[in-house]
Amino acid sequence: AATIAKAAAAAAGGLLAAAHITGGGLVENLPRALPAHLAAAVPRTAVFPLPPLFRWVQAAGGGLDDDEMLRTFNCGIGLVLVVRPDAKTAVLDALTPLHDAGVRDLGVLVDAAEAPRHRVIFTTEQP
Repeated sequence: AATIAKAAAAAAGGLLAAAHITGGGLVENLPRALPAHLAAAVPRTAVFPLPPLFRWVQAAGGGLDDDEMLRTFNCGIGLVLVVRPDAKTAVLDALTPLHDAGVRDLGVLVDAAEAPRHRVIFTTEQP
């Protein structure tokens, strides 16, 4: 599925990088696909509410807080594609029919100086 997603995004134009989100969640995996001078600003609304399986894990784990969930699990986001801003709509349009669970905009890239601790910033802004 990841290969198909990357191929569709590349065909739509503007694919810059891809990150497979595994253990370590967005916080550890997404920065590996970004140049050192960039960070990702991800609106919390792009991730929450969590899918039912992850809400169950959160509760079964004694009420893990949201930040711990984002550092530990992929929270239903298995692959992140980094695309040029001018290609975003074309890539979303190309991928949406290929994925039943949905394709979503996870935010924007910002100067890494804005994220001194982590290179993924969870914001309250809308994507």
